[in-house]
Amino acid sequence: MIGVVLVTHGRLADEFRSALEHVVGPQTHLETICIGPDDDMERRRADIIQAVDNVEAGEGVVLLT
Repeated sequence: MIGVVLVTHGRLADEFRSALEHVVGPQTHLETICIGPDDDMERRRADIIQAVDNVEAGEGVVLLT
């Protein structure tokens, strides 16, 4: 399965995931990253890299920003 990492400002990514899972159920190959105005960007970059590693199952990862 292709993994998906969704990166957004504020809590939008988490809310998209919540809505998606409400309709189609739990998603095991989806990670969300929420970026706030005061976040450390180096930490968020590391979070994105980790999220990609978490959802990689051998068929690639789509990174949506």
